[in-house]
Amino acid sequence: MKKLEEYVRTIPDFPEKGIMFRDVTSVLQDADGLHLAIDKMQELVKDLDYDVVAGAESRGFIFGTPIAYNNHKPFVLIRKKGKLPSETVSVEYELEYGTATIEMHKDSIQKGQKVLVVDDLIATGGTTEAMIKLIESLGGEVVGVVVLMELAGLKGRERIAGYRLDSAITYEGK
Repeated sequence: MKKLEEYVRTIPDFPEKGIMFRDVTSVLQDADGLHLAIDKMQELVKDLDYDVVAGAESRGFIFGTPIAYNNHKPFVLIRKKGKLPSETVSVEYELEYGTATIEMHKDSIQKGQKVLVVDDLIATGGTTEAMIKLIESLGGEVVGVVVLMELAGLKGRERIAGYRLDSAITYEGK
């Protein structure tokens, strides 16, 4: 069987010259790659005690839901503003060019619940930091973050210092 890294397609100079784009779709499109990704991410956090898995739209859903299912835990959706039908809490955060807002249902996390945050990627850490703020605003405790890929050169790990971060694959550059 191939290594997990071998399932990730790298596209040079996208979206701009000098960027090495790490494409998650090539992992998802291969049954062995997807299986290996979920197993590896799950293995990284097997020692964590958590009550709930939370993930951001949309790739956090893809990787978080099977981890929640396999461990008989509920899955909480964190979505773009305006997509959830019930009462929500939201947080606005900075993007490279502008801002974005994410939300979650106000009743999705109970005070004191231990939460595992799952996503496909951490780059600058802005989305991850925003997810943590949302969870904590409801009284949840983020006990760990697990991602498929970490772009270490963009220093997202530093932005969420103080929280456990596990990465199935770490790329040193951007």
